[in-house]
Amino acid sequence: MSALSDLLAFQRQTEALSSVAERLGWDQETVMPRGAAEQRAEEMGAMEEVLHERRTDPRIGEWLDAAQPQTPAERRAIQLITRDFQRTSRVPARLAAELARLTSLSQGIWAEARAKDAPEDFLPTLDQVLMLKREEAAAIADGGDLYDALLEDYEPGMTGARIGSLFDSMRPRLVALRENILGAEQQPQALSGHFPQETQLRLARTCATAFGYDWTRGRIDLAVHPFSSGRWQDSRITTRVVETDPFNCLYSTIHEVGHSSYELGIDPDYAFTPLGRGVSMGVHESQSRIYENQMGRGRAFSGWLFTRMAEAFDGLNITDPEAFYATVNRVTSGYIRTESDEVQYNLHIMLRFDLERDLISGRLDTTDLVEAWNARFLKDFGVAVDRPANGVLQDVHWSVGLFGYFPTYALGNVYAGVLNQTLRSAVPDLDGALAEGDATPATEWLRENLQRHGGLLPPAQLIETAAGRSVSPEPLLDYLEEKFGRIYDL
Repeated sequence: MSALSDLLAFQRQTEALSSVAERLGWDQETVMPRGAAEQRAEEMGAMEEVLHERRTDPRIGEWLDAAQPQTPAERRAIQLITRDFQRTSRVPARLAAELARLTSLSQGIWAEARAKDAPEDFLPTLDQVLMLKREEAAAIADGGDLYDALLEDYEPGMTGARIGSLFDSMRPRLVALRENILGAEQQPQALSGHFPQETQLRLARTCATAFGYDWTRGRIDLAVHPFSSGRWQDSRITTRVVETDPFNCLYSTIHEVGHSSYELGIDPDYAFTPLGRGVSMGVHESQSRIYENQMGRGRAFSGWLFTRMAEAFDGLNITDPEAFYATVNRVTSGYIRTESDEVQYNLHIMLRFDLERDLISGRLDTTDLVEAWNARFLKDFGVAVDRPANGVLQDVHWSVGLFGYFPTYALGNVYAGVLNQTLRSAVPDLDGALAEGDATPATEWLRENLQRHGGLLPPAQLIETAAGRSVSPEPLLDYLEEKFGRIYDL
């Protein structure tokens, strides 16, 4: 066998084991008994030790030196394996295993602290996670910026400085639009009533089917924080239910279908290779956000959803599709990122981005995090945080060590804005299909132009190739101003 085939065969086993580890994480967040947290932490730590040993195996370096890739896919696979080998080799096995063990435990501690509104029960553990992440970042950065080293795991090629500049350019138009909306005379009516869990979940399945979710390779479960998990032939989604707010469940489901459909849409020839997964979390988020927002919260699909909801819940306090469309896109001064409207969502991300950069750099200590969060939220949103579960405890990300992940949500919105502009030109009759509850024309276009490529192209190049234009925040900002300007008669 050649060095290349030996390397890819070894990588195939590593990818399979990584998929098993991911399934352990899915199980922990969905059906694992609460009393099994310590055992699962040991299991996750042991699995990470095995994976770290494989990812730093000296033979990988030898195979990489001798490999002679011939095709673009082989050359890209070598590039990705080289990057991961170099990064992982800098992290001691002890540190990798301890991070896996601690973040597994930390997730449960966060969930309990969130339920009790008790940040003091979680912050000492978060401090431990932060110390380990700083150590990991220092090992990877090799003298460079710590935050950039962590960001590379989620958006390769991006830097904190570039994101900060992007956010600075977006913020004035977003803030101005929000202020105009909140001051407008015309305000949509809120949805009210009681919406039973089982009915919500049945309708969530209907929405997932409308967006092409492959139930032969997926399933839906409940979780504290909605997520998707898996790839190739098994990609699962989760949602959550609030019986006074069905939009929480329905749009979380559509969002996660976007993520899962990306993984299921990748060329099957890339399975068990570095190309067989989404290329970055920003690109991943572009899929979930374009499914959820530009399509799911659009006038055409919301009209279809209005009829389904009126039937499922035996009537609504909103009486016509146009009013329902405005309600779906209602802008309010809420606390929760995942429940935020399109206008304010990126402002939530900017807050988290700045705070986590300060945490990693050491400019902010965990003991001061609650105060810093509350002060920043009041400054940015004009509302005082009422309780920790609506503030610093609302997101799972830091508990599991995902520092550098948050900005990719806003990057995904920017990418989605660029893609949506091209999609609408390429599929001019899309709204007609969406009005019938059929997103197939859009999902097929996205699969052909973006999803099937997996990790074949770097993130920005993939978006630019699919959209036929450079990445810029203008399409997103123009879309938001046009859409909400009409809804609020600005």
